[in-house]
Amino acid sequence: METSYFMRKAFLLFLFFPLLVSGKESLPNVVYILADDLGYGDVGICNPDGGIATPGMNQMGREGMVFTDAHSNSSVCTPTRYGVLTGRYAFRSRLKKGVLNGYSDFLIEEGRVTAASYLKGQGYHTAFIGKWHLGWDWAKDGKEVDYTKAVKNGPKEKGFVYSYGHSGSLDMAPYVWVENGMPTAEPNRVTGRTKKESKNGWWRHGPTAPDFQHEDVLPNLTRRAVKYVKEQAKTKEPFFLYLALPSPHTPVLPTPEFEGKSGLDSAYADFVTMTDDTVKQVLAALKESGVDENTLFIFTSDNGCSPEADFAELEAQGHDPSFIYRGHKADSFEGGHRVPFLVRWPARVKAGSTCDDTTCLTDLLATVAEIAGDPLPANAGEDSVSMMPNLLGKAAGPVREATLHHSINGTFAIRKGKWKLIEAPHSGGWSKPRPRDKKAWESLPEIQLYDLVSDPSESNNLAGDHGEVVKELQALLESYRENGRSVVLPE
Repeated sequence: METSYFMRKAFLLFLFFPLLVSGKESLPNVVYILADDLGYGDVGICNPDGGIATPGMNQMGREGMVFTDAHSNSSVCTPTRYGVLTGRYAFRSRLKKGVLNGYSDFLIEEGRVTAASYLKGQGYHTAFIGKWHLGWDWAKDGKEVDYTKAVKNGPKEKGFVYSYGHSGSLDMAPYVWVENGMPTAEPNRVTGRTKKESKNGWWRHGPTAPDFQHEDVLPNLTRRAVKYVKEQAKTKEPFFLYLALPSPHTPVLPTPEFEGKSGLDSAYADFVTMTDDTVKQVLAALKESGVDENTLFIFTSDNGCSPEADFAELEAQGHDPSFIYRGHKADSFEGGHRVPFLVRWPARVKAGSTCDDTTCLTDLLATVAEIAGDPLPANAGEDSVSMMPNLLGKAAGPVREATLHHSINGTFAIRKGKWKLIEAPHSGGWSKPRPRDKKAWESLPEIQLYDLVSDPSESNNLAGDHGEVVKELQALLESYRENGRSVVLPE
């Protein structure tokens, strides 16, 4: 183990030596776009049978690498975002199930290394734009928020030099922009819509600032991201942009420009195409600024598609947001956590390439550490594995031993090779059989085991036929939970 680890480190050091010796100007920029509730099957280059127009994402895939087996560490928003930034499974935090709300206190622990704090330490300018949903501490006068005062333990304290965003999902109050820790305006009204008023364009009623317009949130964030790329490209400082989109999560709000442009009669599909346009605009900004060659540009989603998309409406038109996979957002099934994952880096990643190896959204931190050549502290990135062998086409085998997934109710699943074990008889989420519908699953086997190579739709439970595999995966799952990390440190 130790010998192979250091041989691999030496090999990658050799590959990156030209970057390391020439100083920080040669380090790649990093752009990470995280969509919200976008299904694997919603992206054209991932789903050839899909019906939604995604020219920007398709271009990224053609000009870079498409991962066919990429996964979020959780099937819902907050825990995935924790994993993206910390390289750590969120069940190791105080959040064991569910998500935070717009008023929640901070989740990322004080002093914990994040992708932003690490890259900042490597000389990067770091920026967060978009949906935070990791909690921060609003200034409060009793139970009431004082919007004239700074928030604490937000993006600024977690390593971002610049930050602009909102606290939770776009359907979660308060609807207030916070820039560099300060609310940009005090709420002066209450806004909201019910599902009766708008099928999937609803949001919870709550305090809203005068400069916060729900219909303009995605365009506003896109404008700011494009501006940031163009301005930062003029400097000699490498930059890291974490653009966390609120779309196509509820409220589904395509602007008139995109209504009817997706190819389907669906507001959700149009919102996906509008989300795709953000990708297209950021890619164009990188190219126009002359920095796209040496920019590691990653596009992915935090989990699978939500039922709010109206699956029946989409199915009637021949489109499945989960592609061939079972389930959707919130589930332990593949549709809950298998996500689109596109990587474009012309200087290093071969155009038109595909990676069928398993990767996880926790792997960003180890990847940028591999690039920078400065090892992570022993107490950081406990579940993060570098993707560089995959990106360079140099992987001799799987780079991950196994991958854990966490559903909305805290149900665990573990994936190793072709095998996937779900530690429950139900979905762990919102698909049938639902955890709350005990009659639907009480007669089913307590454990689910699937061969994803022969059965990607998880229709044939093999737990009763492969007891040795079940025991192996259960033991590995337990060790990952108990040891506090899944990545083995060199001795």
